[in-house]
Amino acid sequence: MDTIGEFLTKIRNAYRASHPVVEVQFSKMREAIARVLKEQGYIEDYQVRVEGPKQYLRLLLRYGPRGQAALKQITLYSKPGRRLYSSAANLPEVANGLGITIVSTSQGVMTDKEARRRGIGGEIICLVQ
Repeated sequence: MDTIGEFLTKIRNAYRASHPVVEVQFSKMREAIARVLKEQGYIEDYQVRVEGPKQYLRLLLRYGPRGQAALKQITLYSKPGRRLYSSAANLPEVANGLGITIVSTSQGVMTDKEARRRGIGGEIICLVQ
């Protein structure tokens, strides 16, 4: 099962339906992606909620003053059947630098700009605009 793809689809659908919050099961990778989205201003905040033995990740979505979504597009790039890796020099640039590429590196999950700055490549997770 593609848990990252499901996570990104839930975020995309929540923005399209103008929901203020989306909640998914917790995983370290999902939390790392949420951290990057928060740092880049695509979501307001995220919280980890514990309910008995289960943990949930709750994302507070960000909207503009007229209700426009902060996140226009989020596309899964690397899939379970087709993992895509790239060196720092070949990381894709989204919308001429206006969007971000989320990359899983040996030093953690980060944006393409940060990975280029550090000179490390990795698995391309998704493209965000």
